Amino acid sequence: MVEVSVKGRRGESRLAEDWLLLAQELVPVALRKAMEVEVFLGRWKMIISKMERIPSRISDLSSHPFFAKNALCKEQLQAISKTLEEAIELAEICLQEKYDGKLRMQNDLDSLSGKLDLNLQDCGHLIKIGVLGEPTLPLSVTGTSTEPESIDHRNVRELLARLQIGHLEAKHRALDSLVEVMREDEKTVLGVLGRNNVSALIQLLSATSPCIREKAAMAISSIVESRSCENWLISEGVLPPFIRLVESGSTLCKEKAAISLQRLSTSVETAREIVGHGGAQPLIDICRTSNPVLQSAASCTLKNMSAIPEVRQSLADEGIIPVMIDLLGSGILSESKEHAAECLQNLTTGSEKLRMSVISEGGIQSLLVYINHTRTQESAIGTLRNLLNLVPTEILTFLGVLPCLLRVLKEGSLGAQQAAASAICVVSSSPEMKKILGEAGFVPPLIKMLEAKSNSVREVAAQAIASLMMLSQNSNEVKKEENSVPNLVMLLDSNPKNTAKKYAVACLVNLALSKKCKKLMISHGAIGYLKKLVEMEVPGAKKLLERLERGNLSIFSWK
Repeated sequence: MVEVSVKGRRGESRLAEDWLLLAQELVPVALRKAMEVEVFLGRWKMIISKMERIPSRISDLSSHPFFAKNALCKEQLQAISKTLEEAIELAEICLQEKYDGKLRMQNDLDSLSGKLDLNLQDCGHLIKIGVLGEPTLPLSVTGTSTEPESIDHRNVRELLARLQIGHLEAKHRALDSLVEVMREDEKTVLGVLGRNNVSALIQLLSATSPCIREKAAMAISSIVESRSCENWLISEGVLPPFIRLVESGSTLCKEKAAISLQRLSTSVETAREIVGHGGAQPLIDICRTSNPVLQSAASCTLKNMSAIPEVRQSLADEGIIPVMIDLLGSGILSESKEHAAECLQNLTTGSEKLRMSVISEGGIQSLLVYINHTRTQESAIGTLRNLLNLVPTEILTFLGVLPCLLRVLKEGSLGAQQAAASAICVVSSSPEMKKILGEAGFVPPLIKMLEAKSNSVREVAAQAIASLMMLSQNSNEVKKEENSVPNLVMLLDSNPKNTAKKYAVACLVNLALSKKCKKLMISHGAIGYLKKLVEMEVPGAKKLLERLERGNLSIFSWK
């Protein structure tokens, strides 16, 4: 009679209570049949142990207040009932020994065992995540209504729960609905997102279906963009599947994964992990593609990774240097070129070996071409500055480095001018180069930079001028500039934020040998500034103050 009752309880129109009763009836029948089987004893023993856990799970499900109105409960009890019916059917076949081959029956029993695992696991998930405490809509309804009230926390929580239970096809349908909901109201989804949901989405990045991988990548990319769950994403293992998608996914997957890695790599720890998971090579490879989105995202991620000193050599070993140099000229978007310049600047900071690699790959020539054809010059000039002390003077002259720097000092942005002045500080180490720079006309634009509002710009300009003035003929060039003395005196301000004062003192010490310059300094209040600097023990301040207060000039005074 029980078996007849079981067969009579089929149909999607049944209520949750009906499916509960059916499952409760099927459990003892399935257990009794399974215990009578005398073949494949090991497999049946495992199946029996799993079926014995079902009553407590369905009892937990049915104890929730909205059990009768919860679509997930009903669907789960349907799945359990179907599995139990299959167990009864296979047990009868084994009892009658009418199966078609041992291997086929073994496979069928292994499949049954897997379904029982899934049933038990899904029940546990539903109870654990707390979605059963409220009524829900069927999957075919959830997320598809055009009414505003259809997108609420309750339905979103159910969709997220469906990502963690059932077979892949059911998860795919839930993912479809979730992607649609996120397009309409991403904020609602993010408001109820939990760690388990994030983990479930990440697992779908490795699904066998390309379509599922794409939709999971779209959903996670939106989550990454929101900056709301970065710690969960990293701790639940999003980086390895993203790296695999960059390496071998569809175009859409590659783009979403690359963009997500770009955003996540702004964290130093995450950038380090991307390197550790082998992410450098795939990112370097897609910089060679003709896809502008991939190029920009990958080059930015590599730039973020190159900011970490301990991974720079590893990146170089993967071949990053020639690729970044090539991007300077062939990058599709200006952003890609700028990322490449910043990446090279990072790589050439602190490592002579890497600087030599950039030089040997033709980096200086590519940097000069890039600087001459773009307004975003700062990082490229910073890279150039890092290389200059390794290149002979005649090579710098031959390549046209100095005319390039001079153009930037005269016409570039303030940041580019600062980088160029810093490069002058590096390249002006020898008397020969000081002479070349002075004769090339570098002094006037550097004097002009002393008027900048930025303290760091004034400081590097004063430093470059002080370096050039170590050659007497350059001191004469500084003296010729009408605003040189007033600009330098203004930099004697004792304010702690004024870091240019020590270089200003060094310049003025030389200029104070000129009677005209000395009078200018005094008229602009230099003595008052210097008294404070002497108290602060700024190098050279006492010497300069004494020169200004002394009545007689040196016999070497300049007229």
